[in-house]
Amino acid sequence: MEPVRVVLAGAHGHGWWHLSNVRRLAEAGLVELVGVCDVRPVDGLPDGTEFSGDLAALIGRTGAEVTILCTPIHTHADLAEKALLAGTHLLLEKPPAATYADYLRIAGTARRTGLACQVGFQSLGSEAVPAVRRMIAEGAIGRVTGIGAAGAWERPYSYYGRVSWAGRREVDGVPVVDGALTNPLAHATATALAVSGAEVRDVEVELYRANAIEADDTSCVRLRMDDRTTVTVAVSLCADRRHEPYLIVHGERGRIRLTYTEDRIEFDGTSVVHPRTDLLENLVAHLRDGAELLVPLERTAGFMRVLEAVRLAPPPRAIPDVFQEVGTERRVLPRIAEVTAASAERLALYSELRVPWSRPFPGAETGTGDPAGVAPGPSASPSPGVSEGAARPGTGAVPPGPGAVRPEPARPVLVAHGRKVAEYVVAPDMPRTSSPRPYLHPVRTLAGTTVTEVAPADHPHHLGVCVAISDLGGGNFWGGRTYVRDAGPSWLGDHGVQRHLEFTWSDASGFGQALAWEGPDGTETAREARSVRAVELIGCWALEVSFTLTNLTGEPLVIRSSATKGRAGAGYGGFFWRAPASSADRRVFTADAEGEPAVHGSTAPWLAMTARKWTLVFVQRDDPWFVRVEEYPGVGAALAWDTPLVVENVLRRRVVTVVADGRLSPREAAALAEEVAW
Repeated sequence: MEPVRVVLAGAHGHGWWHLSNVRRLAEAGLVELVGVCDVRPVDGLPDGTEFSGDLAALIGRTGAEVTILCTPIHTHADLAEKALLAGTHLLLEKPPAATYADYLRIAGTARRTGLACQVGFQSLGSEAVPAVRRMIAEGAIGRVTGIGAAGAWERPYSYYGRVSWAGRREVDGVPVVDGALTNPLAHATATALAVSGAEVRDVEVELYRANAIEADDTSCVRLRMDDRTTVTVAVSLCADRRHEPYLIVHGERGRIRLTYTEDRIEFDGTSVVHPRTDLLENLVAHLRDGAELLVPLERTAGFMRVLEAVRLAPPPRAIPDVFQEVGTERRVLPRIAEVTAASAERLALYSELRVPWSRPFPGAETGTGDPAGVAPGPSASPSPGVSEGAARPGTGAVPPGPGAVRPEPARPVLVAHGRKVAEYVVAPDMPRTSSPRPYLHPVRTLAGTTVTEVAPADHPHHLGVCVAISDLGGGNFWGGRTYVRDAGPSWLGDHGVQRHLEFTWSDASGFGQALAWEGPDGTETAREARSVRAVELIGCWALEVSFTLTNLTGEPLVIRSSATKGRAGAGYGGFFWRAPASSADRRVFTADAEGEPAVHGSTAPWLAMTARKWTLVFVQRDDPWFVRVEEYPGVGAALAWDTPLVVENVLRRRVVTVVADGRLSPREAAALAEEVAW
């Protein structure tokens, strides 16, 4: 059998992978590389390989049978037509085209010429995909109720600067659609659709961006299929590291997990890796032996419907810096892999998961920087914790226009279900010994019952709902006496203060705030970016408090609690909620324990405190719980439970608290905790 004569169009970037693959198949005698087409020189080509910038002419001179097309997305349609009209079959890199109209144009040309067009969705060459479909057909999980896909990768600033079209929606008015959903993580959608086998009937799209680009780097879609099932895909390029993408097939009697980059199927306690067929090898077999194409162009019509919906959607919403880790090399959305996983589990969009950044923010349409297609370098990155368009801390300036931060209210009010449910005291007038700091009080249930207390007689430095640390770099930001090893609680004159700098965003549901943590000598130890908002739930509401503390000392910043200094069980410090001491019949429990001794210091994902008229359900995953019930009612997330916590650069935490009327049962509390977990 004569080897198939191959031309490669686009040898740089991902084209290097194709060049290596062609060499592999050439050594096996299956193909011969006869030409390379590119606009830039390519080093290291095999002897006798012709190089040209004119694809049609190159095909004509070399007598190529197959063209591998790995060029920028917006060039696919024109070059694919040229290759087909010049008489070659086609291996077309994904996505097939930048618009649905261009996809139809390629398909029409392939039909007229009678030539094959295989699309480079490598995951669809895996035998794992038909294996999953067989399991479904055989009833392994009963009726399929939906498919959820998740993927979270990391990409540095340089990724968006490598070529002129990276991260762009258009170039010179020509659609490109180079976003997370449609290019780097396009396989998530393509694989989910291949497993489904149904036709796409409706597409919902949510697009976001952390980077200063035009396209999405964090996004999700929900597809309604013609078999009445749902497919969701949630992806991001802003993870802390690469998390292998996967999809979950949900059934009435079970579920199947397919990690498509590994060709791995997990079901009922088993894990099986399936073989994968190379798509060029499959195309060669199709031409020489009549093998069925694994990814013919027509099989990607559903994917192109999704791409078209992304293309026509409004520009991605910018994610404010307060929700990001803005580094010197890349931007990270903390826990984004868990968010994408929650989407796949629940078949939900980001906004339905109540992710903090999945809602409009003042100034968010302009977002982080200038969307010029190339992310800024470290020196151009906006300051962490301040959304673009907001005044920088200390300037006092508020920019004009619709994106401007609103004038700073003296006492912001949170609203849920049309009711005022919480008030925020920005700059309290109190003794320095209470470590002055902003706090929420009163916080109320929807029925109007107050569930916070300020400056009670037993602990005058307890301030409603707040963030307080008993020892941050030697400063007391909790209030009251400081615990000294072998001496006990002592007055040391070491009290710090949290000073309000500005509100970075503000609306009826909440606000963002910049704060300076100043030690007893007035030196700023840390800068905080805080987010406070109310989330409406059915019959109740939730308070979400997130904070990012940035170390400004230039050396490791140590957080200590009284417990780390020898006072057993006194691990308080971090988020803290002081409830009213007058509340009767107080109880506290988690999913598997009840009572203060059992839950104090536990690491359960949620904890509930109840009284006769109210229930609070606290949800967080980072720290042990600090709990008091008998002496006074209080719940906190203990940053330094029994060991000092060292902050090299940045500390991030998020606590969500459900505020409900009446006494909830453990089952009811667990259901609400699950609802607000993301």
